[in-house]
Amino acid sequence: MKKSISVLIFCCAFISVFAQSFEGSIYYKKQNGTTEPLPFAQIYYIEKAKLLEADQNGKFTLKITDKATLVATYVGYTRDTIIAMPGMTKGDFYLSGENEVEESVVTARQQGNTLSKLNSIRTEVITAAGLCKMACCNLAESFENSASVTVGYSDAITGAKQIKLLGLSGTYTQMLDENRPVMRGLASPFGLSYIPGQWLESIQIAKGPSSVINGLEAITGQINMEHRKPTAENPLFVNLFASNDTKVEANVASSLQLNEKWSTVMLGHFSSELKTFDHNNDSFRDEPKTMQFNFANRWLYYAPSGMQVRFGIRALSDDRVGGQMDFTKETDRFTSGLWGSRLQNKGINGYLKVGVPLNESNSQNIALVADYNHHELNSYFGYKDYDGRQNSVFLNLLYQNDMNESHKIEFGLTGQYDNFNELMKQYTVVAPSKVEELYQIDPSRIEKSVGAFGEYTYRLDDKLTFVGGLRLDYNNLHGWLFAPRANFKYSFTDKIIFRVSGGRGIRSANVFADNLGMFSTGRQIKIEEKLDVEDAWTYGGNITFYLPFGNGENTYLSFDYFRNDFNSQIIVDQEKNLDYVCLYNLDGQSFTNTYQADFSVDPIERFNIVATFRYTDAKVTLDGQGLVERPMTSRYKAVLNMQYATNLSKWVFDFTAQLNGPMKLPYFMDMEYSPVYPMLYAQVTRKFRGLDVYVGGENLTNYRQHDAILSADAPFSRDFNASMIWGPLMGIKVYAGLRFTLWK
Repeated sequence: MKKSISVLIFCCAFISVFAQSFEGSIYYKKQNGTTEPLPFAQIYYIEKAKLLEADQNGKFTLKITDKATLVATYVGYTRDTIIAMPGMTKGDFYLSGENEVEESVVTARQQGNTLSKLNSIRTEVITAAGLCKMACCNLAESFENSASVTVGYSDAITGAKQIKLLGLSGTYTQMLDENRPVMRGLASPFGLSYIPGQWLESIQIAKGPSSVINGLEAITGQINMEHRKPTAENPLFVNLFASNDTKVEANVASSLQLNEKWSTVMLGHFSSELKTFDHNNDSFRDEPKTMQFNFANRWLYYAPSGMQVRFGIRALSDDRVGGQMDFTKETDRFTSGLWGSRLQNKGINGYLKVGVPLNESNSQNIALVADYNHHELNSYFGYKDYDGRQNSVFLNLLYQNDMNESHKIEFGLTGQYDNFNELMKQYTVVAPSKVEELYQIDPSRIEKSVGAFGEYTYRLDDKLTFVGGLRLDYNNLHGWLFAPRANFKYSFTDKIIFRVSGGRGIRSANVFADNLGMFSTGRQIKIEEKLDVEDAWTYGGNITFYLPFGNGENTYLSFDYFRNDFNSQIIVDQEKNLDYVCLYNLDGQSFTNTYQADFSVDPIERFNIVATFRYTDAKVTLDGQGLVERPMTSRYKAVLNMQYATNLSKWVFDFTAQLNGPMKLPYFMDMEYSPVYPMLYAQVTRKFRGLDVYVGGENLTNYRQHDAILSADAPFSRDFNASMIWGPLMGIKVYAGLRFTLWK
């Protein structure tokens, strides 16, 4: 039996989060503001279905993993709830006498953006409060307060938004949904738009290659999303949104605890643009007309033995029509003389996560993750067609052993299967009623890989942490792929934390889905050679100083430096030949150096200021040009965010200012560099009992990239190009909305 268990343990792989200590006290808060401890009060840990008791001084300590919802109770007093997110180590409860209050009172504010103190990897956390600083209609719009992540349009036709981390496209950032790899392949162009911001509880942005447990694909970093949980205390949440550009949106979430073992959360989303606009009078829509439906259902089963089973399903449908204003779904694109585009995305995802403790303390456990994704993309761009089907299966098994306070090991196996069926066609109109196919490209492939990994963690109290990992995968298309990674953290004092990390990342490119904007040009697509796997080393460091001034413990100054060096990369070149978009393998150097400084302070109670500056030096070797500055990469970005809340947070005022630096533009554009431009955002929120009403504005300077589409007056010519986007396409946006929460 022991041998069987050993074999099963050796074959496993899953993504786990380090257990951490959480401590605090439970107080009775009197009406005059003084407090006194409540001895032997009870704390209920919802996710683990565990009940524990404070000591005679009202103090408690417990181990938590991942997000933890803690509820403190005491006979004759109101209860209080703390949601402990990754990186939080302390929290106090404040209870009032039941006959002293008529409604719940907020006793503390959650910080919007924080830097994790515990993680060995430089990790920025955007909390639920941070997601409410602006409308955050979807994940792509959740990073406007962060200089680490830059968000922009991939083109002026599709409305697809892409992120950049460490100066590189978001395709080099591994996206995780509660530590499951997502947004891969055909789902990547619009994946950020398919995660409503109000579905999320937090976002963690980790720079660098991170852990080997999550696979090979993290090159610039990982972004992990934490969704609303089945065990949340709100059986109903509703968010309604409308803006002056006629975009409307509705989000609904319902967390239901059916009994002590079963709980579920249902998430629904609808959004649409009722009308489209052409503010720059180039005859093209500034944004496409869209209609999106999105639904997810997540379940949690928690057994008394400690075993957890999590599973869920998600389905989406998205229809986008772009191009010239008079173009509709019914328009014949070949005979009308109008340039139009239509994209239809449909997808379904299902997952299963099982965790089984092997002892009472849960210091040893095995876990399984299974994930299936089906995605369809049917699209056309003028005379170009691009259709794709993707079926992907991901399996991960893991064994974890916390041997003692200092040593931890994890190892296991991963399997990945991807079936991509894609076809791109270019047509030409040779007569009013005659259309001919000019050429086609079929990049379809079946890719299979199996990998083994191991990771060792050493901790010396809170002083030192070292995480070292090795991963070896065999890929049927690219052979053996080896990736070592290491992360080191050292605390000189409680107030000075130093981190350094490095490792290798490898990914198979999906050249059409990764570069969808190239279809919105008048050029032909040319793949010049067999394209290789993309392979890069990333290394860097961070030092954070927690400063002894300001209100609270959120005053810090942080400095980062990271470098990416590519061994192989796929180049999408629009400067080599004006008749083609050329795709070829890198022949030479490609690297980025990224420097960043962050400062946060609460000068007075309930007033938070965060200032960030990021500078990027990016170079790439292009055919015929040699080593040059990477086109369409912003040199720098500065962000200033300020938030002030009145007493009891009845009114919350948010203001964000951005300064966006210049980009090197291709030589065929009118300017060598894009101009420096500002962006301003503001929002005011009024909080009532269970209801938040907010109004706000984006791009308050009304700055837009004029002439965003080259040769818009000749859309079927070679010079037509809607992919060279360096600035905002829409002007001032004013919006209003409400968030209704029904609490238990």
